[in-house]
Amino acid sequence: MARESHRSTTSQAVGNNTADSQASLVKGSAWITAGSIFSRILGAVYIMLWLPMIGDAQTGNLANSLFGKGYNIYSIFLLISTAGIPGAVAKQVARYNTLNEYRVGQRLFKTGVKLMLVLGVVSAGIMYFAAPLYAQSPQEIPVYRSLSAAVLIIPFLSIFRGYFQGYAQMAPSAVSQFVEQLARIIYLLGATYVIMEMRHGNYVAAVVQSTFAAFIGAIFGILTLVWFYARERHNFNQLIAGSNDDVRVSSRQLIIEIIQQSLPFIILGSGITIFQLIDQYTFYGMIHQFYVVSEKQLDIFFAIFNFNANKLVMIVISFASAMATAAIPLLSGAYARGDKKDMAQQIANILQLFLIVMLPAALGMAAVAKPLYTLFYGYDALGTRVLILSSYSAIFLGLFTALAAILQGLYQNGKAMGYLMVGIIIKFAIQYPMIALFNVYGPTVATTIGMLVTCWLMIDSLYRNFHFKLEQTARRALALLGFSMIMFVVAFGTVELMGLFLPLERKIISAIVLAVAVGLGILVYGYLVLRTRIADVIIGARIGGLRERLHIK
Repeated sequence: MARESHRSTTSQAVGNNTADSQASLVKGSAWITAGSIFSRILGAVYIMLWLPMIGDAQTGNLANSLFGKGYNIYSIFLLISTAGIPGAVAKQVARYNTLNEYRVGQRLFKTGVKLMLVLGVVSAGIMYFAAPLYAQSPQEIPVYRSLSAAVLIIPFLSIFRGYFQGYAQMAPSAVSQFVEQLARIIYLLGATYVIMEMRHGNYVAAVVQSTFAAFIGAIFGILTLVWFYARERHNFNQLIAGSNDDVRVSSRQLIIEIIQQSLPFIILGSGITIFQLIDQYTFYGMIHQFYVVSEKQLDIFFAIFNFNANKLVMIVISFASAMATAAIPLLSGAYARGDKKDMAQQIANILQLFLIVMLPAALGMAAVAKPLYTLFYGYDALGTRVLILSSYSAIFLGLFTALAAILQGLYQNGKAMGYLMVGIIIKFAIQYPMIALFNVYGPTVATTIGMLVTCWLMIDSLYRNFHFKLEQTARRALALLGFSMIMFVVAFGTVELMGLFLPLERKIISAIVLAVAVGLGILVYGYLVLRTRIADVIIGARIGGLRERLHIK
């Protein structure tokens, strides 16, 4: 009887851990998703106000090309300057907090801040002074230099967010991300208005100030986190005071620990950016070998697939990034406890949560690509087709982000980096033939194939090592894909039907058509996942309340 009671208690505890983990994942993902989505939407919506001030469609694409090149380089320098330390700190703080060693987690944070200050200064200095070496044209140099200011302080902002995430507090990160983006956009639009409308300047000067806005946004992001820290400081101090203090770790060991865990965050965190940089430095030279195109036209092509489409697609990919951010601390906690069952369950939860959101988001974007692209950039048949292809590609880019986070949370860093390298090699190998075959679509096709192979290798490794419920996940994936396809047909059909009577080339008309098609798509997909109860098993039982309010049986 005693043994049976013990087994029952143990089983109940494991079940509670799994349920708590799923609830924490959903809650954390909700906060990070909200912050990330609103931030990404703001980051895309400003385009509708910014481009008209820049000039006509051709000048707008040239400005977008310059903007995109600047941010591709900036992303790499930012990852180097942070050295993956914020993610590593969040992961290790979560691990020590699980062991009730809050004091070690605090020391880890303070040590990380010191490293951030050094790396930020060095990286910003290199980005500023070495700009002429990696710039492909003189116009790019002031853009890179304007972004170096942000590289100086964003490392601190990132590690501050990582500290909160280590405590499974996702709200500070989400809110600060939104405030950062809002402040950036206000400065960006204000500066562009002064340069273009009041002083009648050129688009290069406007792009320089628009990229400098990243520094302004970072300042406001830091101030937001300082406010959250002041509010939570008492709670943090109480947890630290109750630490076990059984673990003795020297400052030198903490630095080594941070560096060991940070390297994978650099490489994996820069995965998508590396693919974009390959495009940036190969597209111009390769396409010249197959097609006769002017430099200005090449800049326009580059803007369409590397900036315009990418800007919208990143809204969808941010779903995966949000879940990844929420997943790492939870997986690290399960790993620290040695709870294999919870680890396997977490993997399945993350993948299924990813699928229930990402599949309809990506297919939905493809369905409404024409009015969506027109609303943001003006009507362009090529831009619409590139956005459709990029929307499908986003599924694999997002899946890579989620899978890389899972492997990092489970301390499978070496494997994750190896699989990414395989994808990068494939991207390099097929870039030339894909551009030869598909012209401007070639880089996106090469990226999709490279990421597909990487994702397949990651899923195979997770199944072999952690035995998560692959068959269950596959069954639910097929069901969600089916529902997403139905939604696609409804949304695409709505766009095409309304396009027969309304001029979709006009932005105001595109906005109306987009609202109707998206609304119908959400209703159809929402009804299907609620009616079949698949939302309940993936998101949690609370979703049943929504079904009752909507009177769905």
